[in-house]
Amino acid sequence: MFDYVIVGAGSAGCVLANRLTEDPATTVLLLEAGGPDEAQAIHIPAAFSSLFKSPIDWAYETEEQPHLNNRKLYWPRGKVLGGSSSINAMIYMRGNRRDYDHWHELGNDGWSYSDVLPYFKKAENEERGASEYHGTGGPLNVTDLRTLNPLSHAFVAAGVEAGIPLTNDFNGSEQDGVGFYQVTQKEGLRFSAAVGYVHPILNRPNLTLQTQALVTNILFEGTRAVGVAYLQHGEKQQVNASKEVILSGGTINSPQLLLLSGIGPANHLKEQGIPVVADLPGVGQNLQDHPAIVVLYASTQPISLAHAQTPENLQDFVDNKRGPLTSNVAEGGAFIRTHANLPMPDIQYHFAPVYYLNHGFTVPEGDGYTIAPCVLHPQSRGYIALRSANPTEAPLIQPNYFADEADMQALIEGVKVARKVGEAQAFAPYRDVETHPGPRVQSDEEIAEYIRNFVETLYHPVGTCKMGNDAMAVVDASLRVHGVAGLRVIDASIMPTVVGGNTNAPTIMIAEKAADLIKGTAPLSMAASATGD
Repeated sequence: MFDYVIVGAGSAGCVLANRLTEDPATTVLLLEAGGPDEAQAIHIPAAFSSLFKSPIDWAYETEEQPHLNNRKLYWPRGKVLGGSSSINAMIYMRGNRRDYDHWHELGNDGWSYSDVLPYFKKAENEERGASEYHGTGGPLNVTDLRTLNPLSHAFVAAGVEAGIPLTNDFNGSEQDGVGFYQVTQKEGLRFSAAVGYVHPILNRPNLTLQTQALVTNILFEGTRAVGVAYLQHGEKQQVNASKEVILSGGTINSPQLLLLSGIGPANHLKEQGIPVVADLPGVGQNLQDHPAIVVLYASTQPISLAHAQTPENLQDFVDNKRGPLTSNVAEGGAFIRTHANLPMPDIQYHFAPVYYLNHGFTVPEGDGYTIAPCVLHPQSRGYIALRSANPTEAPLIQPNYFADEADMQALIEGVKVARKVGEAQAFAPYRDVETHPGPRVQSDEEIAEYIRNFVETLYHPVGTCKMGNDAMAVVDASLRVHGVAGLRVIDASIMPTVVGGNTNAPTIMIAEKAADLIKGTAPLSMAASATGD
């Protein structure tokens, strides 16, 4: 018997395990379906795409996408201690302050920007130092990249040339601008949620971590969650939670587990032969993601990350933790508004000083670089559903990309600005031909067809257990599941709307805030965090 059972040792689960066990009288069991984060490639930043479709990746696949010429898209998700923070591109990005004010406007008290900023700061150890917007001394190390590619410098200069203001902090007073990304690294190595929050506390006697433990269903007494059942090394196990069961499985696995446990749309549960514990029609609905498209250029100079793994670079990494292997690949970026009347940026760019096509699986010959726009506030909505009542079978994933035409129009504009940046004088020493979409693709319809054939996920699915008090909400503002007791969902699935940026830092913030909600401690205030404490 434990006080809390946390399902999923990803970004949120790692935070919760740390914060809840700060009280030595509180016992926590942390269950992870994957294994420990021991693979060397996890900790070498530039190697992250080599982890895709490996044993530490759930390697999901969507349904055919009707607006993408019926393509099925690959969705990587971390199946390992640290979850997707162990396989991501390490970008430290919070989103736009208006995202959180919007959550508050939707009826989620305590989730405005002024409410969440103290938790971003609490989590953070910003190597640049504390400030109004940044904290020091937190578990999550945030730093500048140690080694920046010359092509990334050219990208930032080209962005300024194209009229985008220069910024040195996308997480400060304004998000708009072009610059280099900060990353969750320390001394040239990946700094995942596992490294920051779990590795230092593995010796706490009140924390039990079990890996290779796939939770199959939540155990109920009436409508109160009292534990979970799980499979470990082929054996069925059960464990009880005296206070709460906490789902931190992420946007795909948390709704899947709710559905398997009888919480969700009653008709869908009955179709699968699952007894209904709570008829919650919103479970699995409201799926949102950032779709991204690449604009690729060949380089006249052999300086891209295609040469990162030379013996010299490997030695530099081993000896000094410097060189191209410390790159997060997406070294630079930008946030722009495609129309002047927009309240916040609607397009984000990721710049990679290498060809980044088809998640890195397609490798063109020679050197190149990538400018990739994504839609920050998609209007399209999809869903997660069960294929069967078998917990080992992947759920059905239907993101419905571009069901709303506004998303396509935004991305077309994003491609046009990417080309403007790509044709700037700053790239003249390096620029060869545009290989994708290529000079033959010019009209809006030609760009749209290119998008339909090549767009991919930017790895930011959210929203399938959304927070709110409307008929489709799954959790309340304290992240307690509606209609049952003793059960919370704490991960990116609770976002009512996807934030305008990368989703790892916001997920860590959600868990930091949720830990205080669980403990019943007073929420942090802006004043308390003004000095970065």
